[in-house]
Amino acid sequence: QHCRACGHKQVYQQALCRQCGAEELVHEQASGRGTVHSFSVVHRAPGPAFKQDTPYAVLLVELEEGPRMISSLIGADPMSVVFDMPVELVGDPIDGGTVLPRFRPATR
Repeated sequence: QHCRACGHKQVYQQALCRQCGAEELVHEQASGRGTVHSFSVVHRAPGPAFKQDTPYAVLLVELEEGPRMISSLIGADPMSVVFDMPVELVGDPIDGGTVLPRFRPATR
């Protein structure tokens, strides 16, 4: 979302701009590119449903447009993640037609 009132860009649907409180939000397509701002590699699953996924990397990605979002890494060894690593957004289909936003190492 992009606020027409103050220019703030935010990720995750909101009714109001988190910067100025305006309702003048429009959707703009993002590049899908970003860099790893922070990360953690999970070795112990938080529950049985995640046991087969360990180890996995949880990322805080700073998008090229400015906002940050949390997701996970796919398509690479979780132990290969480093700070400022370039990544790109991909849609990861899971059960029932749901697609999750995840990141993979960028090919740029």
